[in-house]
Amino acid sequence: MVETILKVNGMMCGMCESHINDVVRKNAEVNKVSSSHTKGETVIVSEKPVDVEKLKQAIADTGYTVTGVETKPYEKKGFFSFLKK
Repeated sequence: MVETILKVNGMMCGMCESHINDVVRKNAEVNKVSSSHTKGETVIVSEKPVDVEKLKQAIADTGYTVTGVETKPYEKKGFFSFLKK
């Protein structure tokens, strides 16, 4: 599993988050997607890496701007994950 974090500029409210989430779901095969306008980011969890350039363009077409991308292996966080150190 892969976690992709997109830094998205232009989100101002919960409805903006919903728009971004819908665009991501329509343009990539994802297991989970969540956006935060306060953090200015969208977190995507998928089986394999997503096409970042395609997502950047699709998000730009809706009026938002992707300013950064970070990809890393996904680590599931459970209730007792704090004990795994």
